[in-house]
This record gives sequence, structure tokens and C-alpha cells, in this order.
Amino acid sequence: MPMMRQVPPLSNQMSGKNKLSLSVQFADERLSDTITRPHIRRWVKAAQLAPAEFTIRFVNEQEGQLLNHDYRGKDYATNVLTFSYNESTDDADDIVRADIVLCADVVLREAKEQHRSIEHHVAHLIVHGVLHAQGYDHESDEEAGEMENFETEILAKLGIPDPYQTD
Repeated sequence: MPMMRQVPPLSNQMSGKNKLSLSVQFADERLSDTITRPHIRRWVKAAQLAPAEFTIRFVNEQEGQLLNHDYRGKDYATNVLTFSYNESTDDADDIVRADIVLCADVVLREAKEQHRSIEHHVAHLIVHGVLHAQGYDHESDEEAGEMENFETEILAKLGIPDPYQTD
């Protein structure tokens, strides 16, 4: 049965009480001037619910497609993949560990199609990936609604418009 999580107050998340080890890798450097490590750290911290170790990696379409094929059986590049290395974060002493991979080609294309800034789109995908790493999912309509609402709330605190709002 999918895990349903109680959403803690955003003040707990943004208080800085959760330790974070963050590695940022730009295998595809096209976004490296726009999306800086301080931006990424801020977006991760906004969605972080427990102590964590994250690697955020930006890849090209070829690497994104290979990862999606090898790990999900889907033969196309997707915007974000989360590789979570712990099943449960119910214990307050657990450290959340995950690699979050963003495909620059897909991210750039989607931002243009959705008329969103690159920064806002990447922030949304990082928040989305961090929530996945902490047990959130969108396999059912109920889970999707919960996750989308939480993403929207986090992004609003960051001054980023609702990514699910259509014009």
C-alpha cells in the first residue's frame, strides 16, 4: 500500500533544522550559469523534511533516456528521475539519500512549451524529486493531488507560481 504522509508545517522545513549534504553535478552544462548551487540548495531545503544527502545531476537527452530505459523500462528521456536509497523516513534519525537527475533537453523544452522561466521549472522539478525521495508519490489520483498541493504550497513560499495552474 502506498505511503501517505502527514505534511509538517512549512516553518519546520524552512527552519534549517534538517541537515543537508548536497552534491550538484552538471554533466550537461547548459543550465550551469542559470541554475546555481545556492538556488538548488534553497529549493531542496524548502522541500526537505528530514536530514538528507542528495545529489542533483543535470544530464543530456542521451543519458536521460538511458537512465529512464534501464531503471523504468521507458525508452525516452523524462524531465526528472529520483533514485531514492531508503524506503522509509518515519524514524527521525533516518537520513534520506537520493540522486535526482534532471534532463536539460526536456527541462528546456517543457519550460518553453509551458511559458515558464527555466528557474521556476527547475525549482518545481527539484521540489518534486525531493518529495519523491521522501516517500511521496503520484500513483493514484489521491496521492497525485496530495503531492501537487504540497508542491504548490512549497513553491508559493519560494515566490514561484503554481506549476499546475493553466492559463
